[in-house]
Amino acid sequence: MVRPRAWMSWSSGKDSAFALHAIHEQGALDVIGLLASVNADADRVAMHAVRRTLLEAQADRLGLPLHVVSLPSPCPNDVYEERMAEAMAAAAASRVDHVIFGDLFLADVRAYREQALAGSGITPLFPLWGRPTGTLAREVIAAGVRAILTCVDPAQLDPRYVGRDFDARLLDDFPAGGEPCGERGEFHTFVW
Repeated sequence: MVRPRAWMSWSSGKDSAFALHAIHEQGALDVIGLLASVNADADRVAMHAVRRTLLEAQADRLGLPLHVVSLPSPCPNDVYEERMAEAMAAAAASRVDHVIFGDLFLADVRAYREQALAGSGITPLFPLWGRPTGTLAREVIAAGVRAILTCVDPAQLDPRYVGRDFDARLLDDFPAGGEPCGERGEFHTFVW
């Protein structure tokens, strides 16, 4: 039986890595590539500022082709949408049925992604959506996803967290009321 084909929207961090893990565990899809947006001027992942060489190393390690959407800086929203539409046209031409996202609970982000893919023939999937983030953070660790905090928003999290492993000790030390998966931009991670 031929399984539906998918690309993984790849930020280089733990949420996209764990979403990919969850999809592999389900076994219902054939993930055939990673999709990442890269700032053309800095040659880094657009949101996480990870060097492209590290992004490429992740793709190599996963054994998946990397599909890069090159974005200018600054990137007006209409340019972003045009470039992503081009990427989705390429995905559709490759018979991709789904794009998988690691989003957890930000409804406006999900709605934007769903709207952007409407009419493309590609269905967005959110395998981690709505799961309690305190539990999810520990599941990420238990699954063997290794990640390091690469940056923090100092208005939300003490800068001393930069460089720490995303592990049980970090979660035990995390400030009360903090978002343990960093979904509100408290921190970004890099998986290795």
